[in-house]
Amino acid sequence: MTTRRILLGAALAAPALHGAQAQGAWPQRQVRFVVAFAPGGFTDVIGRMLAEQLGPIWGHTVVVENRGGAGGGVAARQLARATPDGYAALVTTGAFAINLSLSRNPGYRPEEFDVAAVIAGTPNLFVVRAESEARTLPDLVELGKRRPLNYGTAGVGVAAHLSAELLFKRVGGVDAQHIPYTGAGPAMLALLAGNIDMVATSLPSAVSQIKDGRARGLAVTSATRNFALPGVPTVAEAGFEPIVDVAWVAVMFPAGTPRPVLEKANADINRVMATPLFQQRLRDGGFEPIGGSLDQATRYVADEVRNWREVVRVVNVQID
Repeated sequence: MTTRRILLGAALAAPALHGAQAQGAWPQRQVRFVVAFAPGGFTDVIGRMLAEQLGPIWGHTVVVENRGGAGGGVAARQLARATPDGYAALVTTGAFAINLSLSRNPGYRPEEFDVAAVIAGTPNLFVVRAESEARTLPDLVELGKRRPLNYGTAGVGVAAHLSAELLFKRVGGVDAQHIPYTGAGPAMLALLAGNIDMVATSLPSAVSQIKDGRARGLAVTSATRNFALPGVPTVAEAGFEPIVDVAWVAVMFPAGTPRPVLEKANADINRVMATPLFQQRLRDGGFEPIGGSLDQATRYVADEVRNWREVVRVVNVQID
């Protein structure tokens, strides 16, 4: 996957809007953020952080509505058909890009959305319990060549599942059985209980267990090491072909939303992201800010759609 860049500085240096009219035209009433996942997850947390800070800037409440289901597909289908007036936005993740290839009929198309901003990203992580004989990623691969492995994820088709399948597919000769759970939490509990050999999950879901010594991170799926776990190597540093898989959060509006609205939303989101408090809260969760201009955000998501299409083709996973 493509190397990620921190784009926030470039966005802040660019002009915020193309005209004074856009400054006062929108919003004139409350804005609704439809979060594509259940309350409590990282998408919901970031969406609510944004809503809290954008309300005073916009002069109107930003209401957060959780609409989980189908790996983010339920909310995406709803917003694809919403009126493109700037008063309803989708807060979603990389699952938006994955589902387009993973499902034969995801119920939405990328051209039905205008990307306002990509907020932040965090890598996925291959992790074992502290007592595991696999102390490195090569150890795990060799173990899988000697005996069957089983590994858990937050569900079929999540980014971490596809990254694990990509790893095992590339090295070959590994007998690895995927066990999907109902979320990252249950998968980690199964790992710590000794029921599975490894978990592939987003970094925030495992960082506390690694820091308190109950689990061991083998590799992160990013181009560089993550600040939250500096002792954990990247997949490339562990001796394998690079896997760069960032779990990101983005804000999107229905296609056809007026350009001045998108530009103002982008500028104001980047303004919030630049505050020390917001950046610290991201880092506390293991996230790095991404940001960027409207055009950069659009290209970022388009690249993700292409990248995941290729990964799904290689690992040959379908959910319907």
